[in-house]
Amino acid sequence: MILVPLTLAFIIADVLIHWSMPVRRLALRLVGPLLRPHELRDDRLLLNGASYVLISACIVVALFPKIIAITSFAILIISDISAAIVGRRYGTHPFLDKTLEGTIAFFVSALVVIGIIGFLYSMPTVYFVIAACAAIVGSLAENLSIRLKMDDNVSIPLSIGATMWLLSALVPSGEFLLLVE
Repeated sequence: MILVPLTLAFIIADVLIHWSMPVRRLALRLVGPLLRPHELRDDRLLLNGASYVLISACIVVALFPKIIAITSFAILIISDISAAIVGRRYGTHPFLDKTLEGTIAFFVSALVVIGIIGFLYSMPTVYFVIAACAAIVGSLAENLSIRLKMDDNVSIPLSIGATMWLLSALVPSGEFLLLVE
């Protein structure tokens, strides 16, 4: 009830920023320094990262069981930031489309997130295995998001959620029930 209207409001604001000069001036004054260069372009409509985060939240919450949605979204928030900070600051070894250091930071921080969520929700061992596999996929989705022509705020939680959901289908039904509660 809150997520969808909030998402729509952000998308409408993004569209208005591109179509209305007074709205654009106000938005640039308020949040301009927070926007990335491609989000400041006025020659074509590009949603900003916050809109993509909200869009992916709506999709993940709608598609996946609660623990998968929580895990995939928490990894997006923590690990995408970790990859950006480490990759920009310490990244010297190219790996696919970004840096090895950033990709490793994504994966390691994802494992920490998985550990915390698993502990807080008393998840069975199979959760940790499935989520760790999904973290590998999420690390690659983050790294290859430019090549995939998909905003990583969408590709990360969708790839993690889909991987967890598909792998959980392989789990015997008793443990699967624990995973998706």
